[in-house]
Amino acid sequence: MDTFQQFLPTTGFAGLDFGHAVMIVVGLVFVTLAIVKDYEPLLLVPIGFGIVLGNIPYADGMPLGVYDEGSVLYYLYFGVKQGIFPPLIFMGIGAMTDFSTMLSNPKLILLGGAAQMGIFLTLIGALGLGFTPMEAGAIGIIGGADGPTAIFLSAKLAPHLLGAIAVAAYSYMALVPVIQPPIMKLLTTPAERKIRMKAPRRVSKRERILFPITAFLICALIAPGSIALLGMLFLGNLLKESGVTERLANSARNAMIDIVTILLGVSVGASTQADTFLTPQSLLIFGLGALSFMIATASGVLFAKFMNLFLKDKINPLVGAAGVSAVPDSARVVQMIGRQADPDNHLLMQAMAPNVAGVIGSAIAAGVLWSVLVL
Repeated sequence: MDTFQQFLPTTGFAGLDFGHAVMIVVGLVFVTLAIVKDYEPLLLVPIGFGIVLGNIPYADGMPLGVYDEGSVLYYLYFGVKQGIFPPLIFMGIGAMTDFSTMLSNPKLILLGGAAQMGIFLTLIGALGLGFTPMEAGAIGIIGGADGPTAIFLSAKLAPHLLGAIAVAAYSYMALVPVIQPPIMKLLTTPAERKIRMKAPRRVSKRERILFPITAFLICALIAPGSIALLGMLFLGNLLKESGVTERLANSARNAMIDIVTILLGVSVGASTQADTFLTPQSLLIFGLGALSFMIATASGVLFAKFMNLFLKDKINPLVGAAGVSAVPDSARVVQMIGRQADPDNHLLMQAMAPNVAGVIGSAIAAGVLWSVLVL
């Protein structure tokens, strides 16, 4: 009985409080959305399970959590905290990305840039709510709808907010099919949603090989802070397009990105311990993140309408919503909304152009913010 009485205080039941219970429920909701609704399951399942894992109470003196030096989770979280995992994910993204649609119609790159407006407007809003400039920069990047970029920048600017920012970024990435359609329909007319665009031209192999090299040199010289992310993105793409490193490209876009996604998702989820996560500040971050994502979507759509004032070959404004870098979900949403207006109108290929441009744009924005806010 003495041994049993000594054991009872060490169980999770003894330390379980309301905050832990709330976070466990949140984790289970994430897992449910991933399985039942198919919302970004590759992200939400490990993150949701990680939230549950990180909120099981344990006795003092037992190094089990991500913040306890010596625990397994502490060392897994090191890859998040030091910004190691995001560049590796970018390499995998580069190895599976085809930039041909963007190269075939370069003016669509502007839509990927316009969607980054959400980042900078949210930064201003965060400053107005009392966040420091570095915290505001980390929060604003959520508007890029790019989880790895949000993690990378928040690890550099505001590591104490990393858990809330990472979960918010991935949550809104998963909710792209829910958040974007109402904004897209509100800002476009039925006639605009029926606009048909020309099929992309064929891009030569030489163009596809030269692009990652040239684009990296230009982007790196503009924003050196983006070297880690864009360097790995364009390296992965060069492995794919060169035609002589297919084994490396295949490893990057399959085994490596899958392993890193699991480790990143679980460790990010486990960092959302109730005592550090359930704060008014975290709720503000979630609210600002949603606002940032909506502004980014609206900016892309409105800029496409602005471009149409000067173009002979009109752009379907729905394509502008794909400027956020939630690849490829936002492009799929454009295709879905476009086919609702005209079942024979296929916009997926055109939407991929601003979509992949948005990935580059959000990484450049992160590099600029890092340079401006730290130096």
